[in-house]
Amino acid sequence: MKWGNRREGGLCGSHEGNHAFIAKKKGLMHLSNNRADAVRRAAVIGSGVMGAGIAAHLANAGMRVLLLDIIPPSLTAEEERIGLTLHHTQVRNRLAQTALQRLIKAQPAALYDPSFAERITVGNVEDQLQELAGVDWIVEVVVERLDVKRELLERIESVWSPGTIVTTNTSGLSVAAMAEGRSEAFRRHFAATHFFNPPRYMKLVEVVPTADTDPAIVAKLTELCEKRLGKGVVLAKDTPNFIANRIGTYGMVVTLEAVQRHGLTVEEADALTGPAMGRPKTATFRMLDLVGLDTLLHVLDNVRERSDDPAEKAAFARPLILEQLVASGRLGEKSGSGFFRKVKREGGGSDIESLDLETLSYAPRRQISSTVIDAAKAAKGAAGKVKALLAAEPGSRYSLFAWETIKRTLLYSAKLNGEIADSLVEIDRAMKWGFNWELGPFELWDAIGLRSSVERMQSESEEVPAWVLQWLEAGNESFYRAAGADAGEEPIRFYASVATGLYEKERVSADEISLAALKKTGNRTVLRTSGASLIDIGDDVVCLEFHSPNNAIGGDILTAIRQSAEEVSRNWRGLVIANEGRNFCVGANLMLLLMEAQSGEWEEVEDIIRLFQSSMLSLKRLDRPIVAAPHRMTLGGGVEACLPADQIIYSPETYFGLVETGVGLIPAGGGSKEAAVLAAERAAGGDIQPHLNALFETVALAKTSSSGFDVGRIGLKRPQDRVIARQDARIAEAKRAVLELDRAGYAPPQEKRVRVAGREGRAVLQLGVQSLRLSGQVSKHDALIGAKLAHVMAGGNAAPGAEVSEQYLLDLEVEAFLSLCGERKTQDRMSHMLATGKPLRN
Repeated sequence: MKWGNRREGGLCGSHEGNHAFIAKKKGLMHLSNNRADAVRRAAVIGSGVMGAGIAAHLANAGMRVLLLDIIPPSLTAEEERIGLTLHHTQVRNRLAQTALQRLIKAQPAALYDPSFAERITVGNVEDQLQELAGVDWIVEVVVERLDVKRELLERIESVWSPGTIVTTNTSGLSVAAMAEGRSEAFRRHFAATHFFNPPRYMKLVEVVPTADTDPAIVAKLTELCEKRLGKGVVLAKDTPNFIANRIGTYGMVVTLEAVQRHGLTVEEADALTGPAMGRPKTATFRMLDLVGLDTLLHVLDNVRERSDDPAEKAAFARPLILEQLVASGRLGEKSGSGFFRKVKREGGGSDIESLDLETLSYAPRRQISSTVIDAAKAAKGAAGKVKALLAAEPGSRYSLFAWETIKRTLLYSAKLNGEIADSLVEIDRAMKWGFNWELGPFELWDAIGLRSSVERMQSESEEVPAWVLQWLEAGNESFYRAAGADAGEEPIRFYASVATGLYEKERVSADEISLAALKKTGNRTVLRTSGASLIDIGDDVVCLEFHSPNNAIGGDILTAIRQSAEEVSRNWRGLVIANEGRNFCVGANLMLLLMEAQSGEWEEVEDIIRLFQSSMLSLKRLDRPIVAAPHRMTLGGGVEACLPADQIIYSPETYFGLVETGVGLIPAGGGSKEAAVLAAERAAGGDIQPHLNALFETVALAKTSSSGFDVGRIGLKRPQDRVIARQDARIAEAKRAVLELDRAGYAPPQEKRVRVAGREGRAVLQLGVQSLRLSGQVSKHDALIGAKLAHVMAGGNAAPGAEVSEQYLLDLEVEAFLSLCGERKTQDRMSHMLATGKPLRN
């Protein structure tokens, strides 16, 4: 049997439609065998890119995973050389074993921690088929052919244990057709769980039941994917390509058509359909190259072949340009060329070239600038950017192109509402979580003005779905409506229901807190500066939210920290430090520091650092519990804002590190001091040096974690800190942790003196730096930075084993920081980082 390997996924939480479905079996979730945490062992069949990625993420969630594939039909040259045969286990398990080895080395990492690979066992579907009887969840991820999947499901059922969930990761085949011929009991436990690629990083999972799927199984899968895997789940109907790929591919096709109709270049189209439209930087053509042009054709074919609607078949016709490129072997990034290609330069480096859509030849990629694009860039938020894009130059090529692509996508989404999902909320979430749109189609429609845009569509003879017109005729002006909430209550959002013709309450998970929604109520903001806000999140707990550009810490945030500490001490049970920005915090305001340093305003620089240090100390000495909940990039000053907390609750996707040496500085907001404190605590009265060496290496080399779990590897995770599976739950979980600390009778940590390694410890660290310098692994300036960092972390000129105050260490931080700020090479590093976003090695 030739299953092949599934190489591609799709094109790249709470849920409205599933609630009535789940409610039919209310109470079943409380049975032990229907709890998501009862799923401890899983099997993934198919070890291609998607199968291996899914297996890795199940291992990330703590499951024991059996990864199976077919037996290879022939030996490799190496296997023949060492005398193996097709009967050897090494050969029979080769495909899955090779996939596992790729997972361990994959970049970006598929596993939260390399050690999690130990949770995966490899095998093949002949020798290990019987082992499927002992797992709780089976996921098939084999080639996208209905006959192959049916044959595999038949084999699975031959060893299937009643109660085991079986799902397919198909990106759009009929789930019901796949289950034909299977027993009723098997079909009740069968559904699709459509992960997006790469499974660790993409938030969306589409759960697709059939008419036979037990509602309790749908509920269990929803809970499993949300709480254990940290995903955003939408319930999709069993229609071609489900939700996200259906709308996403349609959007790509209409964009291709509009590009050619308006005579745009590849670069112009991407400049208009990326962040300017509330979409990712990959925009349209870069996204097509990443997805694979042959993959897009396959997705288009699937919709067209499964549809009986002539208009739908025409909408998903194969674009000629895609057929031409695929026929010539230009499949996108995986083949080295598509709409873009990378060309190596003589003497090193490379250039990016783009495709001329008329000649299909390549030329150097051009930067695009126009008043339309500039207006969108200058606008705030996705809604503001799209409105600016449409309004900047009415009637211009760019404005008309943007309107056409948006209009057609909105109308298509509205046409499918009720057909591919039970509510428009599911559609919006699918596009945000699966394609990384900032606004779903219906949120976008509200943003540009529902009534005015529909009037424009009608003036252009577009057919607007009847339910949209009826909704407007009823006097409604938007698809969503927010309702305020009294203090202590959660804000509510309502959405337009096609089924009832009324606003229905949007359901949200009990373990989510939305700061954005709370702020809209108007009575939850306790205090605010230009860079941060203190928000009442209920139960006498407040959240300190950063919202400066890139959440970089400057005077506005430091002022808010000090004011918040005073406010919390007087009136609240505790404090959460978290935000909903793209990143938690990228560090201190480097531009401000550079300007002061270049002007020689050393007193100003010292004042900034002293303010930073005292602000962090105000958190550390607060007489109320503090829990920090960082996510994604948490660098430099962001780490220093977390370390004073009593507990840190990491999102799984937290990239945590003290990275100041990369810009020629040392951590001086308390970061170097806290590293010294950690070394002393870990020594527990014994030898400090090994612990200090490890932490010095972390800080000196600007190491960052690749996940929340990986923070332990770089030495910055403390015993009380932990990682949660679901990023969306981090604020609610941090709040719960604050309340637990408060109920336990919280007492603030007493200031303790810090035992340091002293002069001898410093000498050991500096010897290591000099060794790296002599071997050419670090530059002369790196060595200078390392020497100053060693001086601080070892306790300066203190005697070995001496106990010093935290303020003593902070003073050493200031001294080293000011000295480095005066170095020309440090200023060059700061300038380079601000200009390019990349470190300079000088």
